Amino acid sequence: MDQSSNNSSIFEKFVPVIVLLTVVLAFMVGVLWQKVSTLEKGGTTTTTGNAAPSQPSVTAETIKGLFDKDLVKFGDANRKVTFVEVSDPSCPFCHAAGGFNHSVYKALSKDGGVTDVAFKLVADGGTYVAPLPEIKKLVDAGKASFIYIYSPGHGSGEMGFKALLCANEKGKFWDAHDLLMSDTGYNLLNVTVQNDKAKSGTVADFLKKVVDPKFIKDCLDSGKYDARLTADPQISATLGYQGTPDFFVNTTNFPGAVSWDDMKTVVDSALK
Repeated sequence: MDQSSNNSSIFEKFVPVIVLLTVVLAFMVGVLWQKVSTLEKGGTTTTTGNAAPSQPSVTAETIKGLFDKDLVKFGDANRKVTFVEVSDPSCPFCHAAGGFNHSVYKALSKDGGVTDVAFKLVADGGTYVAPLPEIKKLVDAGKASFIYIYSPGHGSGEMGFKALLCANEKGKFWDAHDLLMSDTGYNLLNVTVQNDKAKSGTVADFLKKVVDPKFIKDCLDSGKYDARLTADPQISATLGYQGTPDFFVNTTNFPGAVSWDDMKTVVDSALK
């Protein structure tokens, strides 16, 4: 075997390691960016799944009024429970709350502000229950409503958010959401796309399992949702949130990627 073939073989052995290190590095840079961004705004980040709900900072009328705004909405203002999520498809803690990115739990558990227990899934022997799948169950059952509001809590979620809006036109918000909130979706937005509009085709191709890629690409290229990149954050600011994700169960605020168990008592009480 010649030297060039030998070098090629060695390189191929290290490719998986290089890819893994790239993903982990993207997670850690994202965590640091989120903390710095929040501190610059004078806020604090909530990074564990054990945060107690803060005192209500909004009124019931404010929450109900969100149904009159141009937002992603499921259900209506008449249901007993309305969930509001302020989120960013590129935010690692939003991925933790989403429950579809297995790699994010390992990456976040290495961060100084997060313990292994806080983000260890029940399926892995831990206590953390991702809230989004549980919220969706109640929404699908007609017991609760859900409002999704974008805010740039991490920095690379613009194309992902607009893709969600495009998918929502076809009734595929959740399908696209679950793909983007996977570990490959995180890597796509934070490493490959990074808000580059020229990569609309890459995003569309990634979502082709659930939405026609030509439709998604044409929708992204049209710029029809560009204004939502500023409109949604302006709305979320009126709720007094401090970082992504941020949840409301009616008027009760749950900042951070809290476990579903932290929300459940408030939800059960409202559903009585």
